[in-house]
Amino acid sequence: MGYLTTDKKKITAKTFIEMKQAGEKITQLTAYDYTTAGIIDAAGIDSILVGDSASNVMAGNEDTLPITVDQMIYHARAVARACKHCLVLCDMPFGSYQVSREEGIRNAIRIIKESGADAVKMEGGAEIADTVKGIVDAGIPVMGHLGLTPQSIHKFGGYGLRAKEEAEAAKLLADAKALDEAGVFGITLEKVPAKLAAQVTASVKAATIGIGAGNGCDGQVLVYADALGMTQGFKPKFLRHFADVNKCITDGVHEYIKCVKDSTFPNTDESY
Repeated sequence: MGYLTTDKKKITAKTFIEMKQAGEKITQLTAYDYTTAGIIDAAGIDSILVGDSASNVMAGNEDTLPITVDQMIYHARAVARACKHCLVLCDMPFGSYQVSREEGIRNAIRIIKESGADAVKMEGGAEIADTVKGIVDAGIPVMGHLGLTPQSIHKFGGYGLRAKEEAEAAKLLADAKALDEAGVFGITLEKVPAKLAAQVTASVKAATIGIGAGNGCDGQVLVYADALGMTQGFKPKFLRHFADVNKCITDGVHEYIKCVKDSTFPNTDESY
């Protein structure tokens, strides 16, 4: 029947591992505000990622780099307040853990203390493994992120498929194993070949969450605004629209304008 139908307790990092071992797929969407998170949590999602994609979706920036620790805490706090069941995962933004191990641990502790999130997510492989271990040792669950890592977009020079070549694929697999040994409970695999993602999934204890990484991962994540058809003009190969919220909102706004303009809103029953 699946984890959600048999156990209504709060989902934790440990649950991710149990779901992987049981062969049950893990569902994850992003959210950045109380209202949206409450709807998604009540609908039965396993996890909400408070992604640094808030930089794009909420603030209109071209990439994820500008968002700060303070801003991530603001968004994560709103989401955590709304969620009764799902695991709330908060991205550590660019610059919050790259300078030093100590600074990474300090920022992770601050994010968890001030936001109420359940875990943090970090981009990078072997080069951040020691920092990951320090955060895990401090009692904070960590999810890794490999493949297309948006915080390194200037180094990559674009948002194309990663690990197509043998050398990069080998490094990604080695990085996944290094993160696994450091104690991560999950690894996001973004925009990598499906065959490689399946190989990584079979090679680590951590649960893998794919986005543009095929169906061989332990779960999937999408940005909610993309998955629900709010975003216009963005349709990568890996994206499927599961609703047309853009049309729903547009139709509702048109109807509101019409009713105000023709003086049918508010009517007598809607007035004091």
